[in-house]
Amino acid sequence: MKVVVLGAVAAGTKTAAKLKRECATAEVEIYTKGSQISYAGCGLPYYLSGVIARKEQLTVNTPESFEKATGVRVHVQREAVHVDPARNELTVQSPDGSQETVSYDKLVIATGARPFVPPIEGTELNNVFTLRTPQDAIAIRTAIEEQGLKRVCVVGAGFIGLEIAENLAASGVRVSVIEAADQILTPFDPEMAEYIDRHLAEMGIMTFTGVRVEKIEGQDQVEKVVTSRRAMKCDAVILAAGIRPNTEFLQGSGIELNPDRTIRVNAHLQTNIPNIYAAGDCVSVVNRMTGQDQWFAMGSTANLEGRLLGQTLAGNDKTYHGSLGTAIVKLGTLSAARCGLNEKQCRHNGLEAQSVLAVTEDHAGYYPDARMLMIKLIAEKKTGRLLGAQIVGFSNVDKCVDIVVMALAMKASVADLLDIDFAYAPPYSTAIHPVVLAAQLLDNKMSGRLCSINPGQLTETLQKATLVDVSSTPSLPGHPYFDYTAMDPSALALDENQTAVLVCNRGRKAYLTQNRLRQAGIDNTVVLEGGTQFTPLQEE
Repeated sequence: MKVVVLGAVAAGTKTAAKLKRECATAEVEIYTKGSQISYAGCGLPYYLSGVIARKEQLTVNTPESFEKATGVRVHVQREAVHVDPARNELTVQSPDGSQETVSYDKLVIATGARPFVPPIEGTELNNVFTLRTPQDAIAIRTAIEEQGLKRVCVVGAGFIGLEIAENLAASGVRVSVIEAADQILTPFDPEMAEYIDRHLAEMGIMTFTGVRVEKIEGQDQVEKVVTSRRAMKCDAVILAAGIRPNTEFLQGSGIELNPDRTIRVNAHLQTNIPNIYAAGDCVSVVNRMTGQDQWFAMGSTANLEGRLLGQTLAGNDKTYHGSLGTAIVKLGTLSAARCGLNEKQCRHNGLEAQSVLAVTEDHAGYYPDARMLMIKLIAEKKTGRLLGAQIVGFSNVDKCVDIVVMALAMKASVADLLDIDFAYAPPYSTAIHPVVLAAQLLDNKMSGRLCSINPGQLTETLQKATLVDVSSTPSLPGHPYFDYTAMDPSALALDENQTAVLVCNRGRKAYLTQNRLRQAGIDNTVVLEGGTQFTPLQEE
């Protein structure tokens, strides 16, 4: 059996290596357009700041070392330009334009994706960069070191764009991030993205959302970026406004593509043509929460797909269950992670969702260096089935999101999380684990024991409500103060048509106040989830 793999970064090399381990007699060859294989694509932003110090560290395998370790033949600088399924042949082209025909018994397409370069004037200028390969990262860092770049505009405020911005700022560059969407990090709900945005501002990274780049100006190299809002002077531009799948060469092949030009595959990563498979950033796979095809271009999913595909090609037919959209990003001292569905995705899929925002510590508050941890947990209102989570904090974010990921994979409900005894000791967690606490709050909200709003609902709610400070001590000058431990409930003078938004530091004291007021027959209150730890409030 001869298996030809197109592409040699994550999915391609993983498929080939696993296949050879499972079936040593298979003849496996890789053809790749680039000169490098198996490089650390997800580590490229960290080379910009020197966290990854040497360029050699970006290369996991060379063609020679990979061949020696696996027995797979690697052909670099050979770009696939045509696939003929009827003949089980493909055409590859060398840099000099010469072409050759390659036969196969089975074909794996793992050609990945490339950065999107917007069709605007000026992208050909010097110091306009993208970041997808080690050569890209080396070029940017060289420009920083040799030209002394002072101001850089990053176009795109997704995960990669913000990782680039963080590392540029860490190397002393003044960074502005331009994003066409109305928020950064669109997989997060708006209030979570706003919290992250405030943290970026504290780092000195300025973001401009709802702004389009119209052109890049300069003589020979970048001098300014003209946007839909204003012009911005800069020494360089890094385009991180998304990616596009490398599938143009499949035109006319009969291989079925999705509207976004990704390859459509089944649960065995097989295309509509039985002996042709695909994996990695050029395919769409099943969203495990919705059952629908979705594009998840992540190094983690590419490696998982490649391993399963290698087993399938060796005769051990495996099923890929799809992706939960799990992602995490480091932004200075802050980490932000998400999994499953956000509230917008819930609405789009016809799911009536209920969410809660819990603010707690990453470990016992009395143990040194406890930091804030903010968990937004989302569930289906009718059934309690968990739908997703977004977590922001300064430590243990990865641990907490992975707990929710496992719960989603097991189709767990909120009730399933209420009494799980996760590992606890003061240095590691709170006595009630942060994820369990979030589940308990959501259970309270879904049952009606807690009536609350999330920070995104505050502005609209205050148009017809009164904000009441219920902190341990008065902390919101200009707003009425009420302490349920010292005041009679009647001291909170509310008429029956008026709602009080109860606000404290994190939300716990507000919940206790609401509970006490209800016992006194006062029901027209709502708690601000996360309190002032999450939402800075201004004096009236």
